[in-house]
Amino acid sequence: MNVRKVLVVAAFAAGLVAALLLTGCEPPQGGAKKSPDAVKVEFYVMSQCPYGVQVENAVKEVVDKLGPDIDFSLEFIGNKDAKGNLTSMHGPDEVAGGIVQLCAAKYAPAKYMDMIQCQNKNTKEVAKNWEKCAQDARLPVAKIRSCKDGPEGKQLLQASFERAQAKSARGSPTIFIAGKPYSGKRATANFFRAICAEHKGAKKPLACQNIPESPKVNVTYLSDKRCTECNLRGVQGMVSSGVDNPVAKNLDYSDPEGKKLYDEAKLTNLPAAVFDATLDADKEATGNPRFIRGVRQVGQYRVLDQGATWNPICAGEGGCAIEGCGHTAACRQEVPNKLEVFVMSQCPYGVRALDAMDEVLKNFDKKIDFKVNFIANGTAEKGFTALHGQPEVDENIRELCAIKLYEKGYKFMDYVLCRNKEIKSADWEKCTGSNGIDTKKMKACFEGEGKKLHEENIKIANALGIGGSPTWLANNLAKNRFSGIDAETIKSNLCRYNKDLKGCENKLTGGGGPGGGPAPKGGGCGQ
Repeated sequence: MNVRKVLVVAAFAAGLVAALLLTGCEPPQGGAKKSPDAVKVEFYVMSQCPYGVQVENAVKEVVDKLGPDIDFSLEFIGNKDAKGNLTSMHGPDEVAGGIVQLCAAKYAPAKYMDMIQCQNKNTKEVAKNWEKCAQDARLPVAKIRSCKDGPEGKQLLQASFERAQAKSARGSPTIFIAGKPYSGKRATANFFRAICAEHKGAKKPLACQNIPESPKVNVTYLSDKRCTECNLRGVQGMVSSGVDNPVAKNLDYSDPEGKKLYDEAKLTNLPAAVFDATLDADKEATGNPRFIRGVRQVGQYRVLDQGATWNPICAGEGGCAIEGCGHTAACRQEVPNKLEVFVMSQCPYGVRALDAMDEVLKNFDKKIDFKVNFIANGTAEKGFTALHGQPEVDENIRELCAIKLYEKGYKFMDYVLCRNKEIKSADWEKCTGSNGIDTKKMKACFEGEGKKLHEENIKIANALGIGGSPTWLANNLAKNRFSGIDAETIKSNLCRYNKDLKGCENKLTGGGGPGGGPAPKGGGCGQ
């Protein structure tokens, strides 16, 4: 074929593609034929869950490079309510996001992850941003829209929910590689290694032969030998979940070098992991929302001390008299029949935990000592920050006002339980008035002393190193910490430390009933 004919053919092909696009038609979107040795990989996620988004973004390169050597499927976690409506933890937009992503997977199996990766740049808009992302990825927009708007999309999502339930996948993400649960690190290189290790072919795929080494990250573990309950395994586990190649060093608070690091990194509780700037070079770690959420920057250091409870200053002789030490683990005295919960007011798990407390309080005839504390940061003067933003700060303050005004007989729970039905709604006043909660008093508290109440209350969680919602403490002791979002789990843990408490003999709701079921693996919000 001469040059002239080549140019004519090329021009015709280009014109054909342009014509298809102008008329609303799209190029074919068939997926590559799978190798008989392809490794089956299943991801069960929620479309707006930050941890699900993290693993989707991390695995995309693996899917692209392994091609026919990976049999990848993306499934979604959710339920059907009593009216037959499909539901998901983060609401209707998450349901819509799951539907459109499954439609894209059906009609563009080779390219749908391009659309999802684009959507993941703004997961709050996952129900709406699909079309622009699909167009940019040259997906069949018309087919996806028809699927999304018709019964087919809902059928796809319901079938996906059922597959997730069959695998007992409740937490996002839940991952299976070659049919086996995967609980390793969630970086691209880790997925490559895990999947390539399961490839049974005579010859490993080319993409499995050049997996790059993760960057080295310097980390110092600092503890205190006086603390018999301090266990470095916890913080080491958190580091290993986020950092692939740590270079570790151990120091004790009694060492001059350890004391210096404690002061320079402005630490409060131990044990802690302290990183230098090498952490910033590990893009996989700093792109991991579960890991990086617990890391705070202090000058040249990056500090991870989530869950630490030992304050070496307060633990010294006379230390409990020091201002701010009263809430620390070392200074707490046992109080029988006391139950504390630490929550974020707009955390779905915290909401379910407080809902379950209605049954628990009734079981014990409201004769236990129950306290609600909130998780946030900041001061009344400089402002507050919370995981779910300013609306969560405002609701924390309102609930603290309800607790102050209506503590007797746990009357404040009438407000809390009402708000939990629509916790994201700004219309808090509908949960006052007819139920005996005075609207004017609540408003006056919110606009007056409420911020100070919040400032004092959040000191408790911060002194104990509590960052996960919900976290429970029994009998006022930090060592009696547990998690749970159903009534039976809460009751059983309180009774573990108070065996003669009347009501412990009763069986309460658990395992998915009104109390909400067991806490997800790894805790709740903020973990």
